[in-house]
Amino acid sequence: MVLFDGVQVLDATGPLEVYGAANAYGGDYRITTASLDGKPVTATAGVRLMPDLALDEVDLPLDTLMVPGRPDWWAAVSDTPLVTAVARLAAASGTVASICAGAFPLAATGLLEGRRVATHWRLAADLAARYPGLTVDSDAVFVRDGRFVTSAGITAGIDLALSLVEADLGADVARATAKHLVVFMARPGGQSQFSVRQSARYGTDSVLRHVLDAVTADPRGDHTLTAMARRAGVSERHLTRLFRTETGMTAAQFVERIRLEAAQALLESGGDPLDSVARASGFGSVETMRRAFRRILGVTPGAYRDRFRTTRRQDTQVPGNPWPPAGHSGQSDPRMTSTKFSRSNPGT
Repeated sequence: MVLFDGVQVLDATGPLEVYGAANAYGGDYRITTASLDGKPVTATAGVRLMPDLALDEVDLPLDTLMVPGRPDWWAAVSDTPLVTAVARLAAASGTVASICAGAFPLAATGLLEGRRVATHWRLAADLAARYPGLTVDSDAVFVRDGRFVTSAGITAGIDLALSLVEADLGADVARATAKHLVVFMARPGGQSQFSVRQSARYGTDSVLRHVLDAVTADPRGDHTLTAMARRAGVSERHLTRLFRTETGMTAAQFVERIRLEAAQALLESGGDPLDSVARASGFGSVETMRRAFRRILGVTPGAYRDRFRTTRRQDTQVPGNPWPPAGHSGQSDPRMTSTKFSRSNPGT
């Protein structure tokens, strides 16, 4: 893990916690942190991080190189010694990963040219403008392109690390790791970074605000363009323009996303049959819901539900990798409760 002054603390510590936890379930990860000169760095929130050594002292080759970000990404990009060191280490690494704004210094090496990448959704336009040779996916949680894996904002680094653990050690170990960390296993890379319900991109126009509130309050309702325009007392053309301007979506896309999020919430929290979920969320049929899930999230509704089951207490443990590991008491971990936890990432 590359460290430097100004690094987003969770960009670095989140993935490291994943690897550390995975070691309790059969992993054998040797974690090394390094800064340019081997000296402590000051991360966000004023946290001081102590690296193991200097970047030029790192033994090569590496299985995985991880490059976190910093909120003022331009400072990392303009740090020539840092970019040079990242390029050298990346050339000798099997997998190269960036978290959040870490895509900027990694892109500055030229190694991402022509590749599809992810970053924090607020920074996607900046990344695309500065490095036009990249295909920036502003909505994906993480993206793998060859040996490069890039993630969205901050907590998405945990999702990225869990996916790498799954590739190394299998789904059982990754699920156990996610359960230990009280996160779900795991947001698929193509899942949206943020919720359209929570997005602040819309709401400045009072007419549209009422329309959006109505859709959100009742996803099952009649939300055709004609019906919404009639309720709002405006023309379909005007409403279409408002949707495009305020949400960046068509009316149909917005309604579908609201229904998708309603279905996600039902799948995360209960065991209702898929046809019941489809009706309750406004899709009408399982097939319509399945098509939306596959197209937008890259998974089926059933697979999506399965990924959230590790956030609820289970009696089974990974064979040969029981928790707690050696040296811990045999009492159950008080953090592992039946309460459902889920992490949305609307831009944090």
